[in-house]
Amino acid sequence: MADTRTASQRRSIMKAVRTKNTGPEMVVRRLLTDLGYRYRLHRKDLPGSPDIAFIGKKKAIFVHGCFWHGHECQKGRAPKSRLEYWGPKLEANRQRDARKSQELRALGWSVLTIWQCELGDGNRLSQRLVDFLGKPPSWSETGDL
Repeated sequence: MADTRTASQRRSIMKAVRTKNTGPEMVVRRLLTDLGYRYRLHRKDLPGSPDIAFIGKKKAIFVHGCFWHGHECQKGRAPKSRLEYWGPKLEANRQRDARKSQELRALGWSVLTIWQCELGDGNRLSQRLVDFLGKPPSWSETGDL
């Protein structure tokens, strides 16, 4: 199947894709802040430059777009055109993600990957974050979701 965009249109679309401060990442960051967590962003001194890092806890969160990181969901489907380009590209992204997560674990870090398709259920995502991170220090002993 041929691309439905001109080369110029496709170039403009691809240039607009961000790697930091993406929509899905901002959703997770707002939720973490609302829950009372404090975190660091895009630590280049850590393998894979995690989107969100909790240095004292040695916990890292990657927020992945389903398409770019090859998630096996509706949003993660590969395009139907230029398969010779997209197939290897998306597979290389998956392999890099696995390698960087393993490097972090080898350094004693815990890693959580949150997929774009998981952002729709805020309560479930909140619980998943609390399960991964533990209760934030600002919560009282009786505080809950």
